[in-house]
Amino acid sequence: MSASKGLFITLEGGEGAGKSTNMAFIQQYFTERGLSWVATREPGGTPLAEEIRAVLLQPRDETVASDAELLLMFAARAQHIEGVIKPAIAKGTSVLCDRFTDATYAYQGGGRGVSMQRIQALEEFVLGAFRPDLTIYLDVPTEVGMARASARGELDRFEREQGEFFERVRAVYLARAQAQPTRYRVVDASQALEDVQRDLAAVLDQFCGDLA
Repeated sequence: MSASKGLFITLEGGEGAGKSTNMAFIQQYFTERGLSWVATREPGGTPLAEEIRAVLLQPRDETVASDAELLLMFAARAQHIEGVIKPAIAKGTSVLCDRFTDATYAYQGGGRGVSMQRIQALEEFVLGAFRPDLTIYLDVPTEVGMARASARGELDRFEREQGEFFERVRAVYLARAQAQPTRYRVVDASQALEDVQRDLAAVLDQFCGDLA
């Protein structure tokens, strides 16, 4: 990867995988090496996309149609890509993103049962050939992740789903990682935090060494 062009690195994981803590570690890794970076998240990342995020996560009595949820995800993503991600990369700034399109395949495809072909069609429409350079998946057994998430306090609309939902989410993530080994790296997030971050550093050393 040319040092004149920023990297696009996404961090994926189910509930309770430790994404927030480990995203902070990745940011520190980049800072210590003098690498330019911007951190963002999905859904969200711009004022409009953050408004859509609030709509998506808010618990509500009304049943949200799976297709409505899917289209809102991609609406936020379209704004995010054009408003934040592509401009930063073009300036040579690496983008560190908490979730991206893989989460849509996992949550809307695996969790909700939306057709993978439908998600792929929207991915191609919104992203074209644009994809992350590296996707790190923090893998944790469903029951462990759900216990961690519950301990944090009030749950959002997704976190309130049942264990079977998150089992399907995890299965899709692992299948995608297996199918795309060049882009994906899987880190065992059930380990002690210091071991997780040791593994994260090894992945980043391998992938970002030429930029440092």
